[in-house]
Amino acid sequence: MGLFRRSKPLHQRLAEEGGLVEPPARAVFTGVIGETGIHGIPRERQYDAVVTTEAPDVEGATARFVGLEDGSLLLEEGDGDLTQLADAIEQEVKRPYRAIAVRRGEQQWAVAADGLQVMELPEPGGDEVELAVRGDERTLVVDGNRAFGTLPELEALATGDAVIRAARLDGNLWEVRVDPL
Repeated sequence: MGLFRRSKPLHQRLAEEGGLVEPPARAVFTGVIGETGIHGIPRERQYDAVVTTEAPDVEGATARFVGLEDGSLLLEEGDGDLTQLADAIEQEVKRPYRAIAVRRGEQQWAVAADGLQVMELPEPGGDEVELAVRGDERTLVVDGNRAFGTLPELEALATGDAVIRAARLDGNLWEVRVDPL
């Protein structure tokens, strides 16, 4: 074998350059189009509403907060008074909701929000709870650890088989999501 061996034999290179070799066959279309932006397949909606607003008094570049039914705001990220941002998004979304806001200029902000289901729960001994209801079986997981018993308040939310997830917002207030099986 020579020291300066080429990657392809000379006859293959010449055939390709002369157009004597057919291009490789394209993959057969299977009906699945994976790239959303190119083919125009609509993406699932990520937020219930998105608005822009002027908020000159809000500090920072981003903010995350939860608007509760009683009118209070739970600040998850950011600083200062976010009522200007909350007032803007509440024109489109009812309380309770979770919002994220991003500064788009010196005074302009974009605010997006999703509606939430919030309820009060007794102390389960953790910050995240998952209850799986299937027939007569109940499986309770608190902070990733299996627990005995059930939470009747969460179980009442299930209509048939479901997984109910709850995450603590503040104190005894919990964000709840019910996923039917």
